[in-house]
Amino acid sequence: MSLWKVISVEDWAEIRRLHRAEQMPIKAIARRLRISRNAVRRALVKDSPPRYERAAKGSCVDAVEPAIIELLRSCPTMPATVIAQRIGWQRSLTVLKDRVRELRPLFLPPDPATRTAYVAGDRVQCDLWFPPVDIPLGFGQVGRPPVLVMAAGHSRMLFAVMIASRTAPDLIAGHWLLLSEHLGAVPRQLVWDNESAVGSWRAGTPRLAEEFEAFRGILGCAVHQCRPRDPEAKGIVERANQYLETSFLPGRTFTSPRDFNAQLQAWLPVANTRIVRRIGCAPTARWDADRGAMLPLPPVAPVLGWRHQLRLGRDHYVRVAGNDYSVDPVAVGRTVQVFAGLDTVIVTLAGRPVATHERCWAKHQSITDPAHHAAALALAHTAGHRPPQPGDQDVQQVEERDLSVYDTAFGITDGQVA
Repeated sequence: MSLWKVISVEDWAEIRRLHRAEQMPIKAIARRLRISRNAVRRALVKDSPPRYERAAKGSCVDAVEPAIIELLRSCPTMPATVIAQRIGWQRSLTVLKDRVRELRPLFLPPDPATRTAYVAGDRVQCDLWFPPVDIPLGFGQVGRPPVLVMAAGHSRMLFAVMIASRTAPDLIAGHWLLLSEHLGAVPRQLVWDNESAVGSWRAGTPRLAEEFEAFRGILGCAVHQCRPRDPEAKGIVERANQYLETSFLPGRTFTSPRDFNAQLQAWLPVANTRIVRRIGCAPTARWDADRGAMLPLPPVAPVLGWRHQLRLGRDHYVRVAGNDYSVDPVAVGRTVQVFAGLDTVIVTLAGRPVATHERCWAKHQSITDPAHHAAALALAHTAGHRPPQPGDQDVQQVEERDLSVYDTAFGITDGQVA
């Protein structure tokens, strides 16, 4: 029987104390503790405490391990369930999966995740978070609009706002809202994945979308596009999304996107005072240094939102993001400019507003201003009864043909054929 099955850790420690501190001989120690002298000698030789170790037993997977190795050598990514079918495995999948998990790294190249050091003012990671909660959008519709999340790399400060859609006009407007009103500065680099409104990878090269390229040119910053299927490249904002889902959403209800943003903006200052384990302090403690190293806001604000011009038809409605908004009918037939941001839709005629509406986040709706409807009805009733206008007498008169000439030509007299 092994020494470690005879004496305990307490006996081992006491043997070493008696021998080293009390200078007690081995025979006396064996007599006091009532153990053999050989056990005392082995305890004095060992520098580590006794520990019970169970003898290793074989596993039922040992017999099929060579077959597993051959399958992994031919296809290192083969799922464990497929391996079980190929080798005819009839027992529990758990033990087989454990063995496959141990053997698979032997046939795959190492893929470590590197840790990035963030310099103050350098990087801000961005992402779209889709909260798993239905938000009332109006007109009986509910949806899950995206939330633009930005997380500073150096300070771990968190900023977020819900936007109407993931299209480029709304995404850029959300960026500018956070940068101008919350960050108050521009980071030297924005980190994005392959969001279609931002850019994509083509032929192994990252390419920004045209609208986002123009936007980052106005900001004067760079945009780093992560490679496809590389979530670790922006792990800070990914963890921020999870933090929002587990700490902000529980127990909350929302009546509209505006209410969601109001609750979110009230919660974020509290969330940014939490202690972040990675940096050992609250994000607010590092924020001044982080923002101080960023670039200043551009002197001229970028062109934001949906902007286009069109000739207003008789229907006197303009369409923005799938919804129709009424316009003062005095602009019918004339060219108007349409401006739509995250909250409002404005239509102007020669610089003069002819429509102002709150942005509707529902789909396929017609938003009508009662004043526009009344004006359209009044104009429709008077359109067919136009009063004489000055200058009408100057219009050239057109000669009318005397129809009796035709009667004479065909020999018709008083309705009878001659």
